[in-house]
Amino acid sequence: MRKIILFVCLSFVAGIASAQIAINGSKYVSIQKIIGTDTTTVLIIDGMSNTDITYTGNGTTINWYKYSNGINTFYSSFKTIYPEDGSGYSLNVDGHVTHIWVIDHKLYKPISIEPVIDPANQCQNVTVNFSIPTMVYKTFNGVSQILQRDFKIKYKTLSWQDGTGWVKVDTTTQTIITPATQKSIPTPYCDTKFTLYGDQFATDMGINQDSISSSLYLTNAVISKLKTNVTSRDQGTGNNNEADFPSSKIPISFSAPIDVLFLSNANEPITQYYLWGIYKDSKLLISRTDKDNRYTFTEVGTYVVKLTVSNARCSFSDSLTIIVSESALYVPNVFTPNGDGLNDEFRVAYKSLLTFQCWVYNRWGRQVFTWTDPTKGWDGNINGKKAVPGPYFYVIKATGSDKKKYKLSGDINLLRGSKN
Repeated sequence: MRKIILFVCLSFVAGIASAQIAINGSKYVSIQKIIGTDTTTVLIIDGMSNTDITYTGNGTTINWYKYSNGINTFYSSFKTIYPEDGSGYSLNVDGHVTHIWVIDHKLYKPISIEPVIDPANQCQNVTVNFSIPTMVYKTFNGVSQILQRDFKIKYKTLSWQDGTGWVKVDTTTQTIITPATQKSIPTPYCDTKFTLYGDQFATDMGINQDSISSSLYLTNAVISKLKTNVTSRDQGTGNNNEADFPSSKIPISFSAPIDVLFLSNANEPITQYYLWGIYKDSKLLISRTDKDNRYTFTEVGTYVVKLTVSNARCSFSDSLTIIVSESALYVPNVFTPNGDGLNDEFRVAYKSLLTFQCWVYNRWGRQVFTWTDPTKGWDGNINGKKAVPGPYFYVIKATGSDKKKYKLSGDINLLRGSKN
């Protein structure tokens, strides 16, 4: 504590070199103000009950005066005085005069803070009214000046965290500078109290910042975080052979058909109503009012999924773009079922297939394998036994999400190592 007071005291002496004084008993901040030719040192002190101002120099003639409107009234010839809040003092030492204005910081605490309940303007912003006593100092010539103070408002709102959802977090407004009496701030997405705290003088003195809180504010602001949950198709073993499997990238792109669950993630219970719309080429395909929405995409194209959440007073909208790929089908000409995890099955590479069937025949035209799931393939076995290496013949029929028909045929070569 002594180090803090000493630092501020030295700064104070440097600011009024004509007078060497010390403030004892309380922490304080000194500010030099110059209005024209009138220089005033404002002392903001943390309580006056045990505080004195003492001249510490070597002057011979010392006189303290109280000043008002350019007139000095004799106060004391002692080195030490006990100041009062809202008072101006002139210290005359051997003809050198210093003007000092004293403010008791403890008498200027915030009085009240309350949000304004305005049904017409509460969805985006809320106005918060507050009352803070104004600090005023006077120059020797009687000019009143407002001493600006910096305050902030703290309150809780919601923040989205992946894996957790909406969580309550503290947020702080921009600085409020008195003599302002209200502040417009973003409407919180949860019920909260508003706390006014500060000021910069308390920070400079290293004391607890005075604060005051409002009554509980009941919010009507709604918000959602539109997310997707894609029903995964079985990719079998080995490498995926679907060329456009769903990802989390925006816009979301995938191969059809795909079943998607859209999650609203709204701030309940404040949100009461849900309105979903799925559009393709600006044309509304479906409209639903469930909390969450499930839809199966089967046709190629670009879709926009819109969600509006609301209650009786406020609403919020969010959207996602979904791209369903055009169909494609690619067939290899060789596979190596040797158990090394690479190219062990005869599989096609594809995207956006609605139907699929493949038949495999040996060189004599006998069917040895068939399957209907394009994510799977032939492992090179016939009735549980390893097929003979060499060429085989395939026939594939498929239908794409873009209504394209596929009918492919050709040779597939089965290769094995000497030990397989």
